[in-house]
Amino acid sequence: MNPDEIARLRTEATTGQGGAPAGIEVLHSWALSHVERLTFPDGNTAVFKTAREPFTHEDEALTAARQAGMSVPRVLASVLGTTTLGMLIEDLGEPAREPTDADGAAMAVHLHSVAVPDLLPPGDTAWLASLPARALRTLDVLREHGRWPGAADIAEMLEAIDKAAPARAEGAMARPFGWVHSEFHPTSLLVRADGRVFTYDLARAFCGPGLLDLVSWQGTTTPADPDRARAFLERYVEEGGPTQTLADRGGLCAQEWALGWHRVWIVEWYLAQAAQWIADPTTDPAYERAVRAHTREAAELLHV
Repeated sequence: MNPDEIARLRTEATTGQGGAPAGIEVLHSWALSHVERLTFPDGNTAVFKTAREPFTHEDEALTAARQAGMSVPRVLASVLGTTTLGMLIEDLGEPAREPTDADGAAMAVHLHSVAVPDLLPPGDTAWLASLPARALRTLDVLREHGRWPGAADIAEMLEAIDKAAPARAEGAMARPFGWVHSEFHPTSLLVRADGRVFTYDLARAFCGPGLLDLVSWQGTTTPADPDRARAFLERYVEEGGPTQTLADRGGLCAQEWALGWHRVWIVEWYLAQAAQWIADPTTDPAYERAVRAHTREAAELLHV
């Protein structure tokens, strides 16, 4: 992100916070977002986050989540530029320990049970079934511009998934359906010394199938693990999640349905990054490898 834009938004967001920051610690930075811990002259700290589209409504999502009773950091101030959000939020401090599967399951139950505000984008059955076609259109754009020339196999797999999508998407609106965090990993939870568990990173939150969150928990850096996913779904139900979580949908067991659609969702998002949001041809090899691997997993899990 542009350092001058970050500095300008930081200045605007911290006006009225007791003076300019005395210290700035960069916590995270990539092409679409930048996160800092700010220390003010009085010793108080806050987290400052800047984000480019499509992440420019996280302040609204966090505010709505807090109003709904979720354990999320307070938004202290926010400013919106032409295409960039600057947001000052409560500093939750350093974690007391790593979150466990029990923490994740309990937080997911809480997340999926609170009221959903109108501001969250909808993700219903039709939306889910549209993902492979949307991914194909984006892949076509990349190839029309001379990028991803060796991606014919990806296109073939996406075409097969697209043909099966209407049947496989059935059950998308079965419980749990509501808030979807979209980045629901152990790194998006923080356990404080008093035992309270918070979540954050709601920049891509939407209203949709909660199972996408549940299978996000195991991440994507290793191959999909249906047995591990099933164990987490069962833990979620034990923590108070709806029993319908474990029901078959789209002709598949819950864990394969969820993992398969999660991979399709990731593929569509990665292609959008490559073509629009980041649009850096030098990153094409890495994106193509990831998209190919996840598309292959999706085809296998969805049995197409």
